[in-house]
Amino acid sequence: MGKYKLLFAISIIAIGLMTALLASINEKKEEKEQLQKVPQIERWETKNEEFRKFYPREYDSWKQTKESDAIEDMLKKYPELVVLWAGYGFAKDYNAPRGHFYAVEDNRNTLRTGAPTDENTGPMPTACWTCKSPDVPRIMKKDGDEEYYTGKWAKYGSDIINPIGCVDCHNPETMELQVNRNYLNEGLKAEGHSVTLENATQQDLRTMVCAQCHVEYYFKKTPLTNGKTAMAVTLPWAEGTKVEDMEKYYDNINFSDWVHPISKTPMLKAQHPGYEMWKTGAHGKNNVSCVDCHMPYTQEGGVKYTDHKIGNPLDSMDKTCMNCHRVSEKSLLDNIKEKRDRKDELQAKAIKLLSDAHFEAGKAWEVGATEEEMKPILTNIRHAQWRWDFAVASHPAFFHAPEETLRVLGTAIEKAGNARIELARVLAKHGAADYKAPQITDKKQAQELTGLSLDKSIEEKKKFQNGLMQDWKKEAQEKGVYNPESTKGIETKTSY
Repeated sequence: MGKYKLLFAISIIAIGLMTALLASINEKKEEKEQLQKVPQIERWETKNEEFRKFYPREYDSWKQTKESDAIEDMLKKYPELVVLWAGYGFAKDYNAPRGHFYAVEDNRNTLRTGAPTDENTGPMPTACWTCKSPDVPRIMKKDGDEEYYTGKWAKYGSDIINPIGCVDCHNPETMELQVNRNYLNEGLKAEGHSVTLENATQQDLRTMVCAQCHVEYYFKKTPLTNGKTAMAVTLPWAEGTKVEDMEKYYDNINFSDWVHPISKTPMLKAQHPGYEMWKTGAHGKNNVSCVDCHMPYTQEGGVKYTDHKIGNPLDSMDKTCMNCHRVSEKSLLDNIKEKRDRKDELQAKAIKLLSDAHFEAGKAWEVGATEEEMKPILTNIRHAQWRWDFAVASHPAFFHAPEETLRVLGTAIEKAGNARIELARVLAKHGAADYKAPQITDKKQAQELTGLSLDKSIEEKKKFQNGLMQDWKKEAQEKGVYNPESTKGIETKTSY
């Protein structure tokens, strides 16, 4: 009798387990079917948290970009950068990029954007918002690109409020990948690229949605028929996308971002040409997209989704690198470290040469050098710093395109060296052969040597943060484009 009771009990347990399994399978099936349905979201809904209702896994993984919150002061790490960027905003404040979650936060807080007191003040144009928020393409659609590019940065302070997110890359009505900034397509056409947005494949778009921001650009001064002037984001690709091509483009139009106050060099500031460098490397040449490595597929139960914690692929190598590479993780990591070390070595040499060249050029002017003597020297300084900056501003270039990174840094060192050789001759000719450029020891010393005082800028910035910036948030909430809960508890972090 006990035997039958035991069999009966086992049967009941087995039936219960089967029922639970079937329920789980049905639940997952229903969930998958629900996920495959495209919910009705307004075309220009830019509050990222609204997407969580329909895409909880994608949103929650995106929210993890909040974890990359540390401030790394690059001017403290490389104080010579203050000299290289003397007279330009980056000499005041430059930190390593943080997670996408902080894009708007960091743009408002950096000293580079100044301390506006109303919508018509502040040093920067509206174009400085362009890659920071899904609210930008919303405004471009509403006001038109030309109007968006007019006026000061503070003009849209209460409209551009949500950090990089869903609408930057997706059309909410279909959730298809979509580039929402027209200048990328204009740049592709200017380059003569065989792939434009009109014929791009899904795999192409998995890179292009990133390329709309991770590129080199400049603000092209464009007079409008209504009398206003637009500072339009423009990609300098008409001559090509290599460092020499864009250098030629800028030289041809006699463009400079600023004139260096010490060396008097008309300078170029590279932005973040990640896409251009990626194209030259093994991944780019084999059409391994940005998303393949930075947003790998993740399996959770019966659901497969794209991980939106956009960050370092080395944090999840089993989902990224190991899909293609048939070597050990240790072997890959050792290889990557070697590439980084080589880049760091050449980068440090280039920075030191450029810092010395700026000071030596300043001394040459002081002792009576002529414009004819200095012109080829300044050209070498301009090209050397542009190439150094291009190689390192595309932050992971040592990984995306290690050979090209070293090549570009090598030409930067060569040109900076040539400038210093010529400067030695000019200094000797004018009786200053014994001049030695000051050795940079720290950020504060570098800022003092270049005549930069930040006390007033910091005071004004804090006043802005406690005043107008708070007004922007209130106005954005009243407009319905901002949910203060989305940034609740965020600690303001700066390097000043």
